[in-house]
Parts: sequence; structure tokens; C-alpha cells
Amino acid sequence: MVDTDRITGAAKELGGKVQGAVGDITGSKRDSVEGRAREAAGQAENLYGQAKDTVRDAAEHVADTARDIGGRIRDKVGDLVGSDDVEHRARRAQGAAEEHFDRAQRSVRRAADDASDYAEDAYERGSRALRHGNGGVSGQVAEYPLASLLIAGAVGFGLALLVNANRD
Repeated sequence: MVDTDRITGAAKELGGKVQGAVGDITGSKRDSVEGRAREAAGQAENLYGQAKDTVRDAAEHVADTARDIGGRIRDKVGDLVGSDDVEHRARRAQGAAEEHFDRAQRSVRRAADDASDYAEDAYERGSRALRHGNGGVSGQVAEYPLASLLIAGAVGFGLALLVNANRD
């Protein structure tokens, strides 16, 4: 089953791409930057959902393996019926199976925590990079408004030529 974070993350990523492209075409720095931020947030949420799916699949695999081991132990105990120390062996086998299951469960939880930490770290780094880039662009526009206007006009003119060239 796909995690809902993957679905909402993909939707936010697509919405961010569209908003960023519209901002680029219309020359709206605000829409462009917000779109890129939404795209980065969507990517992070999608990655987080993928990590949760991976951990869930691993946990299911561990549970299936533990059930399989339990079945094998029951079979072996059944084969040993008639032996004096059957009960002792069965308890020992059950204890070993429980220990393996607990160890596997801790490993899966640790992997889930690590995946969550990595996803949060990636999201925070992306947000910082976006804020830093936005500050740099804003500073350049504030310092050189005429040059920024000319560059934006040239980009708009170039886009118009590309759009009109595709129509012919």
C-alpha cells in the first residue's frame, strides 16, 4: 500500500513545478520562488513517504520470517515428541525465536527513525537553500533594478519568440 505522504508529496511537487513555471513565464519572482519552495517541500514529503513504505515493507518481512520460524519450531518440537527434554528444547527454541524477532523489530524501528531523520534533514536543507537563493536574487534586484528589469524583459521577449515560433 502506498503511503499518503507519497501521494500528497507528488501532488505538491507537481503543483510547485506548475506554479514555478507560471512565475517564470509571467516574470513573477514571488510565484517562481513559492513554486520552487512548494516543489522542494513536495519532494521531501514524497521521500519521507517512500522511507515509510520501505520500513513498513521491512517490518512485514520480519513478521513473516518470525511466523515462519515459529512454524518450523513447532514442526521440530512435534518431531521430538517422545524425547525426555522436549519441553526444555521447545522453551529454548521459543526464547531464541523471540530474541531474533525483538532484535529484528529494533533494527526496523532504528531504520525508520534514521529514514525519518534523513527526510527531515533534506527538507530543512532545501528550505535553507531556497531562502538563501531567494535572498540573493532579491538583493541583486534591489541593488540593480534597471538591469533586472532589462534582463526580465529580454527573457520575456525570448519566451515570446519561442512561443510564437512553435505556432508557425
